[in-house]
Amino acid sequence: MAISTLGALGIAAGGFYGVHAAGGSTTAARSLAAPVTDPTVVLGGRYGWDPGALRGGTSTPGTAGSAAGTVAAATQATAGQLVGVVDITTVLGYQNGEAAGTGMVLTSDGEVLTNNHVVEGATSITVTVVSTGQSYTAAVVGTDPTDDVAVLQLAGASALDTVQADDDPVAVGDAVTAVGNAGDEAGTAAAAGTVTALDQSITATDESGQDAEQLTGLIGIAADVEAGDSGGPLYDGEGEVAGMDTAASSTGGQAYAIPIGTALSIAQQIVDGVDDGTVHQGQPAFLGISVQATGTGGATVAGVVADGPADRAGLVAGDVVTAVGGTVVTTPDDVSAALADLDPGDTVAVTWTDVTGGQQTATVVLGTGPAD
Repeated sequence: MAISTLGALGIAAGGFYGVHAAGGSTTAARSLAAPVTDPTVVLGGRYGWDPGALRGGTSTPGTAGSAAGTVAAATQATAGQLVGVVDITTVLGYQNGEAAGTGMVLTSDGEVLTNNHVVEGATSITVTVVSTGQSYTAAVVGTDPTDDVAVLQLAGASALDTVQADDDPVAVGDAVTAVGNAGDEAGTAAAAGTVTALDQSITATDESGQDAEQLTGLIGIAADVEAGDSGGPLYDGEGEVAGMDTAASSTGGQAYAIPIGTALSIAQQIVDGVDDGTVHQGQPAFLGISVQATGTGGATVAGVVADGPADRAGLVAGDVVTAVGGTVVTTPDDVSAALADLDPGDTVAVTWTDVTGGQQTATVVLGTGPAD
């Protein structure tokens, strides 16, 4: 089934931040370009979604892209395959949209592993344990956007069943099954397939070809993985988790997973409180503006979140930000970089040229932004 036929519903292009530049679609389906064999694959979580259409598409079920041959159509997951699997739905408050994906329970008190792109941009997160139907609100413990890993904590959870990870890596030719659910009313899917390659590198972009990121060390599989399966378990032949479903071809049949050992190592860093250039704790500092390039230096304010930090400081659309925290701003990316090491509640000096040409500076108390 063609993942690329699933459209984003009610989602505006561009993000409010400190994190995203105006005009960059952070809420659309993200595509992956594998440079050699399969030029277009799609991350299966960051979608606006219609539960009645999640497993829809226009291509023939079970028909793979040229890299994968023909694979069997996904079937209903068994009860055993659903142990420790959760459905994740997010509200993207600053993009007026929703997204959905999958996750795996790591601890009985509710630590959940998923892809970062499943929760990116989320202003609120709801997690449902698929086997019981019990729903919880979730907080972001931390993220690793570079490696596409995130850990959530469910509020008030206890005595949850957890997934069972396998210490032994898979090999090319091994039988595997990718399980995932993005709110599909028909039930959680299980896509049987085989390992086609190891240590794969791909380039992730949004559907417009923007916002590129590199993912490396992935397991390549031939399987009918669908939108929303991201963050779900890739089971080996023994029924243990060998990887985390992460990406799938837009034409069907070829997919990618992060090895579970890699994902768990990053998750442990997050839980241990590591906070560096790769691993981020909690949710980021939030200025509450979207910006775009001016062509003459600085970053033009394209929009301001009502009653957000920037709004309260007096910034309006059309102003040009020229410095943040003493760092000169010449491009929109400079705004993001200046906020990267700051936390919600920190204060920062913002300097801008207003629409009349006057120079303004204000001390801004940063808010809590959507997940990064």
